Amino acid sequence: MGRMFVLVPGAGGSGWIWHLVVARLQAAGHNAIAVDLPGDDETAGLREYADLIVKAVETAETAGTTDDVVLVAQSLGGLSAPLTCDRLPVSRIILVNAMIPAPGETGGDWWANTGQEQARRDNDRAQGRDPDAEFDLGVYFFHDVPQDLTDYAMAHGSPQSGAVFGLPWPLPAWPDVPTRALAGADDRFFPADFQARVARDRLGLDVERLPGGHLNALSRPDELTKALLE
Repeated sequence: MGRMFVLVPGAGGSGWIWHLVVARLQAAGHNAIAVDLPGDDETAGLREYADLIVKAVETAETAGTTDDVVLVAQSLGGLSAPLTCDRLPVSRIILVNAMIPAPGETGGDWWANTGQEQARRDNDRAQGRDPDAEFDLGVYFFHDVPQDLTDYAMAHGSPQSGAVFGLPWPLPAWPDVPTRALAGADDRFFPADFQARVARDRLGLDVERLPGGHLNALSRPDELTKALLE
C-alpha cells in the first residue's frame, strides 16, 4: 500500500511534459505516473479524459496496490482531474498553473468568466510586450524552457480539440479533497496574480508561487518536485 502521484497534462494531452518530474519523484522513492490524453480526438470530452486517468491508475496498480493518490493537474488538466475523485482514493489535488472550473461552466466560457484574456494583456503591457501581437507559443509557453526540450515539444506536440470546452463542468461543487494551487511566478499565459484571484474566488485558496512559467514542469522541475513533496 502506498502513495502514487498521478500527473495530468494540459492542452495537447502529452504526459511527456511531466517526464522530468516523474523521474525526480521516482528517484525520491515515490510511485509516479504521467497520463497521456487524446488531445486531438474530437470525440473525447472531459468524461472520457477522466476515464483514461482512472484507467492509467488501475493499470499502474498491477505493479503494486495504491491507497493514496495525489492528483497533480496542469493547466487544462484542472478540468478533468477532479472528475476522478469519486473513483480513486484521492488524498489531495495539486493544481499547477491550472484552470479552476465552476459548476455548470463550460471550458469555453471559463476564459471570459475569469477574465483570462484581459489578465494576459495587462501582464503583457506591464512586461513590455505587445498584447495585440500574433499569439506565439514560444513567448507564452516556452520562454523559459531549455531549447532541446522546446524543440522536442514543438516536433511532437498535438493540437487540442474543442470537445473538452463544449459541455458544462459536471460536478455540483469542487471535490471535498484537500487542494493546493501552485502558480508559476513567471507564467505569461495565466499570470500569477490572475491565478491567485481565481483560486481565492473559486476555492478560497491562496496560491503558492514557484519559479518558472506555464510549463515549469519542463523549465523548473527541481523546484516543482520539491513543492509537490511538501
